[in-house]
Amino acid sequence: MANHYDGQLGQVAKRLKTEFAGARGHTGNHEVQPSVVLHVRGLSEHALEQDLIDAVQHFGQVGQVVMMPRKRQALVEFEDLQSARSCVTYCNSNQIYVAGQPAFFNYSTSQRIERQQGEFERNKPNNILLMTVLNPAYPITTDVIHKISGQIGEIQRIVIFKKNGVQAMVEFDTTETATRALQQLNGADIYSGCCTLKIEFAKPTRLNVFKNDNDSWDYTQPNLGKFSPVAEIPPRRAPLLQEPPPGAYGGIGRGEPRGPSAPFDSYGNGGGPPGPRGPGFPPGQERGYGPPGGDGYGPGRGPDRYGSDGYGPPGPADRYGSALPSGGPAQQGAVAMIYGLNPEKVNCDYLFNVFCLYGNVIRVKFLQSKAGVAMIQMGDSGAVERAIHNLNNTYFFDSKMQIGRSHQPYLNEVPQPTMLPDGTTSYKDFSGSRNNRFNNPEQVAKNRTQTPSKVIHFYNVPFGITEEQVKNIFEEAGAPIPTKVVIFPAKSERSASGIAEWDRPETAFEALVMTNHVQVENPNGKFPYTLKLAFSSTPKDRGSHD
Repeated sequence: MANHYDGQLGQVAKRLKTEFAGARGHTGNHEVQPSVVLHVRGLSEHALEQDLIDAVQHFGQVGQVVMMPRKRQALVEFEDLQSARSCVTYCNSNQIYVAGQPAFFNYSTSQRIERQQGEFERNKPNNILLMTVLNPAYPITTDVIHKISGQIGEIQRIVIFKKNGVQAMVEFDTTETATRALQQLNGADIYSGCCTLKIEFAKPTRLNVFKNDNDSWDYTQPNLGKFSPVAEIPPRRAPLLQEPPPGAYGGIGRGEPRGPSAPFDSYGNGGGPPGPRGPGFPPGQERGYGPPGGDGYGPGRGPDRYGSDGYGPPGPADRYGSALPSGGPAQQGAVAMIYGLNPEKVNCDYLFNVFCLYGNVIRVKFLQSKAGVAMIQMGDSGAVERAIHNLNNTYFFDSKMQIGRSHQPYLNEVPQPTMLPDGTTSYKDFSGSRNNRFNNPEQVAKNRTQTPSKVIHFYNVPFGITEEQVKNIFEEAGAPIPTKVVIFPAKSERSASGIAEWDRPETAFEALVMTNHVQVENPNGKFPYTLKLAFSSTPKDRGSHD
């Protein structure tokens, strides 16, 4: 598919400058007419189809995507013309980020994405999937593939081959199960920031397996390849250990879903290392993001760019170019216990709103048996450490919150959560939340972890907002209203930022948990702003989010 469109775009490239001029309203002999197909430039070499779909799906339904990784370009076909118009119009005055990098969108000269001859046959739904593992920084075995795929449905056979990189064929019991697996796993990261899955339907209808080992397995014949079986081996059960053995895969970072669907928990929910979709945070990260002895605010200068000391040779790189953790002793868990919460007022969203300031939040669960007690799974052990250091013994809603580490390595999914007194559910999965702030090194470099104070830095609000309008945002959320608001001089007309001050830290804390991430109406467009809040050290602190 890529070769076909590489050639097609080679012809378009000569007219590219004229096309973009025509799209912005200039006249000329080669003015590009609006089309449901958009030409995308400037993509990251690591960008996947799912990244592109995630970036533009709010403009409308995407029908088809063709990636051209060698050219860092792509074609996107929307279901209707209005969706394509909205995307191009927005891109003319705003940046659209795909996999953390700005991309450029314009109408294509094609009115439809043409399918290559034989493509329909290759993409015809089948019960066998071909999984290509991109950037395989860790070993890929039948057990690994079974753990990530077995949550979708019954697997009959797996064959792994390494002729062209690392690929696996997975035979499911039905075509419907295979289709669900493709939809839910395509574009996922098996481990944080690496081992990315590119999945398509395969042509064979049955896999031939001659022995059960790390590279092939027939789950319908557990004794396959054993010459003298003395007893029938029982069916495979869920593994007893949820984490890989020390050194087998290195210290695996916790992942978070990056796509619109998260069919199973990010640790496989039944065995296996942390799972699909999205970069988490490397485990073992200590407090602060800068190099040792620095101010702790800038990005680290060590090879992992997350604040490690940088001693020793660099290991394999993740999708963002950062070093992945090497093998060694098992890391501390990323689950914390939270005690002393006001059970009438605190819910999962409130905890997410404050804990996300110190690391990615994966899951939050309130205990049914103990009122005012919750558990939270963070993206890594370092995030738990930062949360305890900054939030332990904090007062809000007339209660003293205390935080400690849990012995559990992760939180299980709760299929039927109970209801909290405020009417919200006692369990929420935030692994796919766009409001997590530690998804890549660029985001990490902008975050400044502060202990709670009476001053809060706000950003991502409409340009031209007034102090009174900022106060109204908190009032409409039912939160304490700040006594003072200062709007910073804007660096651009895209958004505004500033600081708000309350009379006490406890009051500011309550305002943050109740108002962080609320939607703010956009006076100049149909897509609202998402208010972002963070604690500020002093009233003069202007942050780095302007």
